[in-house]
Amino acid sequence: MGVTAAFIAHAVVFSSWAAHIPRVKEHLHLTDPELGKALFGVPLGSVVAAVLCHWALPRWGSHRLVPIAVAGYATAGVTVGLANSGAELFGALAVWGLFMGALDVAMNTQAATVERLARAPIMPRFHGMWSLGALLGAVIGVGSVTARGGLTAQLLVLGILVLLVAEPLTLRLAPDARPPAVATNPPPKRAYLTTNIAALCAVMFVSILCERAANDWSANFLHEVVGAGPSVSGLSFAAYTLMMVVTRFGTLGLRARVSSRRLLPALALLAALGMGVALATANPVAGVIGFSSLGAGVALLVPAAFSAAYSASIAGSAISIVATAGFVGHLLSPLLIGQLAGSFGLNAALITIPVMLVVGALVIRCSTALDAADQFDLDPADAAT
Repeated sequence: MGVTAAFIAHAVVFSSWAAHIPRVKEHLHLTDPELGKALFGVPLGSVVAAVLCHWALPRWGSHRLVPIAVAGYATAGVTVGLANSGAELFGALAVWGLFMGALDVAMNTQAATVERLARAPIMPRFHGMWSLGALLGAVIGVGSVTARGGLTAQLLVLGILVLLVAEPLTLRLAPDARPPAVATNPPPKRAYLTTNIAALCAVMFVSILCERAANDWSANFLHEVVGAGPSVSGLSFAAYTLMMVVTRFGTLGLRARVSSRRLLPALALLAALGMGVALATANPVAGVIGFSSLGAGVALLVPAAFSAAYSASIAGSAISIVATAGFVGHLLSPLLIGQLAGSFGLNAALITIPVMLVVGALVIRCSTALDAADQFDLDPADAAT
């Protein structure tokens, strides 16, 4: 329950603030470039957190870091609504992003521990709960904006709920487990500098870049390129999110029977095909189907990458490295596609998505990096605790 509560809290609180961004921009009299600089605080803080977690996780363990990160995350969010300038908003978001990134790394490390204790591929279930939490947070944010509620009040209420409900559940988490290979042969100091970790970083980068692209550009593609109305345009991201949730919850049995090196590339290539057809035809129905296939194609990449990274080093230090690659993808996606769209048009720019999916599929298929995501053995000492 504790790790599930952490995933839901992480998603709900942050997703709830997205609907307030236009109002914050207007209130602080920010231009688009100034808002962009302020929003940069979240991924910047998250990257710093990932680096710090690489040092802290082997020493303290995720079972100690998750409660600290949850408390800091719930508290720091309130300061975002109190910002009175672009600089203050950047600072508040950077601090919030610091705790958010720390929670991201720590809760995924803890989820991998629980996965190995359960001896089953249940990591997608935790990420499915995150997706449901993100949907709930988005609804809360839209409801608050529609009712003209304040951002500070919203984040304060959600923060208090997290501290009262989620925080107590995270106080009794399991100590990080150790895969037998790591337990018997402790990795060298720079064990994370391996080709497998590099491959996992590539998979994480591809997945987050595509996820961010769907978030930023799906509705714009259907509206600007295809010419669909607002209601149909909004269906593209809804279909993407729905298929991600369905895939994460609906493939648990399939994940237990089919290896990651077979299943994940197949889903990624299916998504590449769907997006390719959507971009080639510029048809509303094909567009919605294309983005829904993208949701299915990337749904398992992040959970599998985190699960495999856990087996690569002690107490999830490799998870922090892989998470950093994801944060970089989060940073570069709007810049890359935005620049390409400005030069060649949005339709051509979004070709980046199927290209990246093919790259990710090849990396998974041609390396052994994801094999560890299918192994759930524990060091006997950990299994007994």
